[in-house]
Amino acid sequence: MTATPTTGGVYRVLESTREVDERDGGEWLLLDVETGDPTYVPRPDLDAAAGNRVRVTLVWPEGDPRVEESEVLTDTRFSFVRTREPLFQDAHACWRDAQEAGEAMASRVTHGTDGEANGVVYTFADQPGSRDLYEEFRDGGKPLDPLLARLAESVDPPFEVFVVDHTDEPFVLVLLAFERDGLLAGTVRETYFDGHSLLP
Repeated sequence: MTATPTTGGVYRVLESTREVDERDGGEWLLLDVETGDPTYVPRPDLDAAAGNRVRVTLVWPEGDPRVEESEVLTDTRFSFVRTREPLFQDAHACWRDAQEAGEAMASRVTHGTDGEANGVVYTFADQPGSRDLYEEFRDGGKPLDPLLARLAESVDPPFEVFVVDHTDEPFVLVLLAFERDGLLAGTVRETYFDGHSLLP
């Protein structure tokens, strides 16, 4: 009797952007944190949220992966939104930094009213006609893990990550909030997500 193939690794959980039959419960996209390779698994197989870093053992009966074992390693969460709501001051300042430096990307540390650092904002120039960076962040084509790894060198996770595409601005905004349920994350959710996170 041939054994069922088994693989495993550490993955970032993303919402699948593929069209699937939701009557089957939908699916998660697991993005290998080392290689960036995607694997799609049935959503009911994995108790997680978008953005979680998980260790997963996969079995491949008849070539379709199923989750055999899983463990959430970091409860970081991701949210994505396209919006017309005005962006905050640090986002515009970060974009000006990129323009003044002649770069397509810039970053800036954000601070709370007490002066303490509470997040990092990145702006990435749109590339109309060639790439939709917002969708690439959503589907893992442009992984967010390098930004998270850089932040984790100085701040302990879990974080909260917001990817915001303003329909009238020439850049995509990525905000990494140091505290997953902190004041900054809550303010961003209230402003751009109608008072609630898109995540479970």
